[in-house]
Amino acid sequence: MSASPGSRAALATRGPAPQLVVRSQLVDGVSAHLLDHLPDEGGLAWVRRGDGHVGWGVAARLDVAGSNRFQEAVTWWKELTAAAVVRDEAGVPGSGLVCFGSFGFTDSDPGELVVPEVIVGRRGDSTWVTTISPASSLAAPPELQLHEPSPVYDVAFADGARTGTDWSGIVADAVRRITAGELDKVVLARDLIAIAEQPIDLRWPLHRLATAYPNCWTFSVDGLIGATPELLVRREKGLITSRVLAGTIRRTGDDAHDLALAASLARSSKDLEEHEFAVRSVADALEPHCSSMNVPETPFVLHLPNVMHLATDVAGVANNGASALGLAAALHPSAAVCGTPTPVARDLIGEIEGMQRGRFSGPVGWMDAAGDGEWCIALRCGQADPDEPRRMRLFAGAGIVAGSDPDAELAETNAKLVPMRDALGD
Repeated sequence: MSASPGSRAALATRGPAPQLVVRSQLVDGVSAHLLDHLPDEGGLAWVRRGDGHVGWGVAARLDVAGSNRFQEAVTWWKELTAAAVVRDEAGVPGSGLVCFGSFGFTDSDPGELVVPEVIVGRRGDSTWVTTISPASSLAAPPELQLHEPSPVYDVAFADGARTGTDWSGIVADAVRRITAGELDKVVLARDLIAIAEQPIDLRWPLHRLATAYPNCWTFSVDGLIGATPELLVRREKGLITSRVLAGTIRRTGDDAHDLALAASLARSSKDLEEHEFAVRSVADALEPHCSSMNVPETPFVLHLPNVMHLATDVAGVANNGASALGLAAALHPSAAVCGTPTPVARDLIGEIEGMQRGRFSGPVGWMDAAGDGEWCIALRCGQADPDEPRRMRLFAGAGIVAGSDPDAELAETNAKLVPMRDALGD
């Protein structure tokens, strides 16, 4: 899979949705590592703990931007699913007609929904292959093949839009504004440029991310790859769940010391304040869509290989027909990636951050014909450069509140860059 985005030949128009024929068949012979099946071009992926699905080819595609982008995507998907002929022999989440998607952080950042031609999936003991094709050209199930990605060697890293020192200065500016009462919290991001000697085969870092971070959601959509720990929203059979992360401390590798750090994180007034803003923004956004909700009063500490986060799992029972993508639209941007109050934080990001985030910190995920699916926040990720296949932009951000220290926040972003930096290593 090269660094170039997938084919845009199947761009959706605003005319009638194409009629697709979809067949999901239970099969044997699926690799224990779904990513092994990805060909070298146009791969899509969504895997966690060995489950998930990967796909390739483009049966249909929608590219969107602008303030109405989520509603346009929801409408297009409804039209597409209504016209489709589906035979689903697997009958598990992720089988049948499925789209992969990612959306920009701001209205001006482009996003897309992609329906692949072939999907290979696993859910527990069930493994299946889905073929998706126009009604006029029915596709036969492919013979499953295994592919070896090419290693990435000799990667150099360079500053992105800001140097570390400059970014720390921006954080100090934000702290002054928060202290002055202009807002409560803002999330500021920075980027790092990775440059390899040879074109980057995105399957190589994908494999490494899935292996190193099995509890995260490893994804690939149109040149955006990563392993995110933050579930924006899942909708499955009437149950809505969201995992909120805010408040971070770097691990040392010493178990005893890390336990002490976890305890200090759980008591940190600065981190607890940041976390509360994020939890409240998610609960408030989901409440209109739920007949009942469970919002724990106290976060737990989520242990990842490189960092620890304060985490809260919010759950609710759906009371309307909002799809997983519709719920993601209601949640984005949460305080975990933007700030509080949201409009003020968003304006401040545009004023002082000094870069285009693209799809970093936007929703990324998948959805089925029933509107069920999973959308995470695109974190711990990198964006391939469509014009230079040897380059990627890596991203990290940090939540800034009144008690934030600029040097500590810079160190936090460096810790969050570790997964992608390591994944690109040889």
